[in-house]
Amino acid sequence: MLARWDHSLTSAEIAESLASNPVLVRRILGSLRDAGLVWSTEGRNGGWSLARAPREITLYDAYTAVETGPILSRHAHPPSAECEVGRHIQALLEVEFQDAERAMRERLSRTTIAHMLKQVLAAEREFALRNRS
Repeated sequence: MLARWDHSLTSAEIAESLASNPVLVRRILGSLRDAGLVWSTEGRNGGWSLARAPREITLYDAYTAVETGPILSRHAHPPSAECEVGRHIQALLEVEFQDAERAMRERLSRTTIAHMLKQVLAAEREFALRNRS
């Protein structure tokens, strides 16, 4: 949303668009601010804006600003060492999970906010054409 408009948006405006809670949106915006992706201004015309050009922010930048730890969760309790599957499954899954996480990192690192905005605007044009009266 911040890439779409030429003005700042309040957390309430963003939350309304997302059908979400403004408190949750402010928490996420705080993480994005800490990562240098957005900034806020106070006052009557205050709100949130992108801190960099949309072409300079990747989805991976945004993802890592709000998520910590591995992308895919690991089993919290080790399986039984007495089981032939349990003895080996964690090590085997770890290889698969690392490959999947690497692929996701690479993909998200190639996709910018500018690219996503272009796709949204194209989809909206198609939507308008399909729904003409």
